[in-house]
Amino acid sequence: MSGPVLLVVAAAIFDKAGNILLAQRPEGKSMAGLWEFPGGKLEAGEAPEAALCRELKEELKLTVEPSALKPISFASFNYPDFHLLMPLYEVRDWQGTPTGLEGQSLAWVKPAELGIYEAPPADIPLFEELARRY
Repeated sequence: MSGPVLLVVAAAIFDKAGNILLAQRPEGKSMAGLWEFPGGKLEAGEAPEAALCRELKEELKLTVEPSALKPISFASFNYPDFHLLMPLYEVRDWQGTPTGLEGQSLAWVKPAELGIYEAPPADIPLFEELARRY
């Protein structure tokens, strides 16, 4: 392991047709232009589910109840400066229309087509897993 462990949470948000919502990292952020699951960092003392609900509200203007989050997988990846640990939750019930509040582009993607989107290294195994599972 190199550097500290960074805990972030992410959501595989499914629409009624079974497509998954991806967000493109905006210019000015590390790994800009890559596609990822929406989510983000936990604040001090915050539970993962509470953090994910907060992040989805801040990033996408979506209201999600913690009870609507179903853990489905996780990523553990060694980046040069930190080790990323990222639980991934399935979300099928939310209120609102996804809106990129941080300037990010959004795309609804069929699970089998996740692999055509360029993604951060930690997300790629999750893309592959969801393509197999769904």
